[in-house]
Amino acid sequence: MTETPDQPPADDVAEIERLHQTYAAMREEIGKVVVGQSDVVEKMLICIFARGHALLMGVPGLAKTLMVHTLADVMSLQFSRIQFTPDLMPADITGTDILQETEPGRRAFEFVKGPVFANIILADEINRTPPKTQAALLETMQENQVTAAGKTLKLQQPFFVLATQNPIEQEGTYPLPEAQLDRFMFLIEVDYPDFDEEMAIACATTGGDKPAVRKMLSAEDIMSFQRLVRRVPVPDHVYEYVVTLVRNTRPGLATTPEWVKKWLTWGAGPRAVQYLILGAKVHAVLHGSYLVRNEDVNAVAPEVLGHRLVLNFHAESEGITPRSIVDRLTGAHTTA
Repeated sequence: MTETPDQPPADDVAEIERLHQTYAAMREEIGKVVVGQSDVVEKMLICIFARGHALLMGVPGLAKTLMVHTLADVMSLQFSRIQFTPDLMPADITGTDILQETEPGRRAFEFVKGPVFANIILADEINRTPPKTQAALLETMQENQVTAAGKTLKLQQPFFVLATQNPIEQEGTYPLPEAQLDRFMFLIEVDYPDFDEEMAIACATTGGDKPAVRKMLSAEDIMSFQRLVRRVPVPDHVYEYVVTLVRNTRPGLATTPEWVKKWLTWGAGPRAVQYLILGAKVHAVLHGSYLVRNEDVNAVAPEVLGHRLVLNFHAESEGITPRSIVDRLTGAHTTA
């Protein structure tokens, strides 16, 4: 196969095809346990292969924990679930020093690792815990390490945090500040299943045992695919499209559409540009493409931009949502 400037090397082409085929097999395997929610599963996989983290928004009972646990099983990763509560302290998730008897008459402090020392962390109801504990988790997401009692410990790789929030219960919670929301690559909205899917759920979950799933990837495979994603070529016009798209969310710029200025107080920052490119790269690869297109950017734009746009009073009074603004922005551009 002849290499061109717009095509990755032959070895990368083979790896892209392997990831594309593995992705199709993984969807089928996860579907044995999780009914529907295929788009949610795809968005979580995009985050993992892009080395990002995700915030999952949905009402209780939509199989969020089951999805994450099943995903960890299929990918041969260690899973840990943390139930966030108002009395949870940073040491409860990162770990702490405990006085241990090493030998008769002698004692020493020994660091006991917390639940954050796993590959996939489900941070359940992250908005129920105080900011100090939220910040401890977000530090591990950014730095991939834990600092406690003067020691710095590296976290296992790959490392992926999926935090959930309940959109219908906000009383007595601690909403994440905008600066901390920005550290999540995706905000994934989980909706109710349709009628056929709910019928399938009723039949599958009220009978026998849950079916087992095959392990299809190793940690080494995942990290290899993460490196592969970084090498996927992006044409200049896609870079320009992404930068223009993000800049059009900033109401303070002269080039921003007037209707955006009417509805937004604050737009997305440079981190959104990075995540749009990385998300589009993974989306392209998962769907068997060797090159990123504008369509791949549009496919991940609602999840990347939705939680980075701050609506003003006019937008809220007119029932405008961040997703509707993103849809209008992406629809205003011709895809290539």
